[in-house]
Parts: sequence; C-alpha cells; structure tokens
Amino acid sequence: MFGRKSNASQQVIEPETPAKGEGKNRPTPSRKEAEAARKARLKPARTRKEVNAANRARRSEHGDKMREAMKTGDERYLPVRDKGPVKRFIRDWIDARFTFAEIVLPVLIIALVVPYVSMDLAMYSQLFTLVVMATVIVNLIALRFLLRKELSRRFPDESLKGTTYYAIMRSIQIRPLRLPKPQVKIGTRLPDNYR
Repeated sequence: MFGRKSNASQQVIEPETPAKGEGKNRPTPSRKEAEAARKARLKPARTRKEVNAANRARRSEHGDKMREAMKTGDERYLPVRDKGPVKRFIRDWIDARFTFAEIVLPVLIIALVVPYVSMDLAMYSQLFTLVVMATVIVNLIALRFLLRKELSRRFPDESLKGTTYYAIMRSIQIRPLRLPKPQVKIGTRLPDNYR
C-alpha cells in the first residue's frame, strides 16, 4: 500500500501538439492592428439617412444615364423593353416611314373641338374621324404583316414575341414624343445588312 507506484500511474501526460495545418497559421497581430480591428467592430453601421441618400444618388445617376440613352439610343442604358437588335430594328423601321396612326391623336382632338365651334361641321368631323380610324386600322394591319416578314428575313433565329405590340405602340405615338428618340428620318432606306 505504501510501496512503489506502478509504472502506469507514473506516466507523464504530454500536451498534444496540433497537427500540421491545424495551428494559428498567421502571425499575432500588432497592438495597433488589434485596436484598429476592435474600433472597426465597434463603429456603428451607417444610419438610415445615409443609406437612403446613397440610394437616391445611385438612382439619380442611373436615371440620368437612362434619359441620355433615350435621346441617343445608347443600348447599354436603355430599359429592358427597348434593348436588343430586334427592338432597335423595329424602332428604325417604324421611324423610317409615315403611318396614319401618327395623326390619330390630333384628329381626335380636332373632332372633339369642332362641335363646339360649329354644329354644321360636327357631322363632317365625325365622318372624317371614322374614315381616319378605318384608314389607321388598315394601315396597322398592313404594317404588322410587312414588319413580320422583314423580321423573319433579318432575324430568323430570334423570338418575335411582343414585336407586334411594340411596333404598334411606337407607330401610334406622335413622332417628336417617341422614346427612345427616332434615330432615322422618314424615307430612310434601311440597308439589307442592317442588324
């Protein structure tokens, strides 16, 4: 009982050393670096006011670029609905020709005003409006078929979904109010290799 202890109890337990790759693997940061890291953690996040101001500035800059692109036709900053070679071709194709749809709005305004000026002219104004509307409908139907034919020839691999609506909406707008601004004049012939 008071004798020598066995060998098993006399073994010294050595601390385990970390296997290669498991250690700290980086130098201890200097006091200056540690204080800078602590201050960075304690620094409060930007206030809501600062975040909103930064977002507003970013939106304003993007809006300025988009407005400029609407004037110049710069593809990079155009809205998604106006991007791509197919949409650019449709814009130029519509802008290169005169369509009766462009005069619908002025004709409707005149037709609304004429009855107040002279009741005798009211009947003629209504008749004229009906003739213009019928002409516009025929013109838009013809426009659709001609455009589809051109698009199939020039862009055989592209999807034509939404192109008719895009073309009609552009053609019924008064030319100076169209956005993006027209880049070609009426009567311009688009080259066959235009893409």
